[in-house]
Amino acid sequence: MKYQAIIFDWDGTLSNSTGRIVESLQLASRDAQLEELSEFELKQIIGLGLPEALRQLWPQLAGDVAAIDDMQKLYAKHYISEMRSSISFFEYAGSMLDNLLKADLDLAVATGKSRVGLNRAFKELKAGHWFRASRCADETKSKPHPLMLNELAASLSVAPENMLMVGDTTFDLEMANAAGIDAVAITHGAHHLDKLMGCHPVHVVHNLRQLNDWLM
Repeated sequence: MKYQAIIFDWDGTLSNSTGRIVESLQLASRDAQLEELSEFELKQIIGLGLPEALRQLWPQLAGDVAAIDDMQKLYAKHYISEMRSSISFFEYAGSMLDNLLKADLDLAVATGKSRVGLNRAFKELKAGHWFRASRCADETKSKPHPLMLNELAASLSVAPENMLMVGDTTFDLEMANAAGIDAVAITHGAHHLDKLMGCHPVHVVHNLRQLNDWLM
């Protein structure tokens, strides 16, 4: 196999969590008396770090540090609420990750989640053991800046040409392009196929079983 390391986005790629993200943003905006945006509009920012996403969705917040902080707290309150539905992996995720580890590949996560959020997701889905490394948006620059992937390449001691990024948004694919890393688009997440194709992925899959078969 050409690749030594596979880097996964989290929300919308491995974790079926886009619905909870959208609902939590809608509830937070209602609490903050901001314009409530559509599901489609909210899906377009999934993958960005939360502060960057909030500034893009509600430009009037851009220069207001306190308002951004308040919205992050409101979002987190709703996201972790026991009223929200539980988060699950997409079908075949565990089997695929097991297969990739058996093939002696290094696995990592590059996500727009915070470190606290990713650690919570790892615990909730009992997932941390699969990954040698991870980078979160509050530890480095948000996607689509390539720094997240540059840091993972250094951490894993793998050259960019031997890495593959898998993601469901243009932010994932643009980040990979900027880092000189091949990218696979998966269509079961936030962004539509036409939008993903504009980033020229090396391959497109519609589910994780297809990804497993293409990689193996």
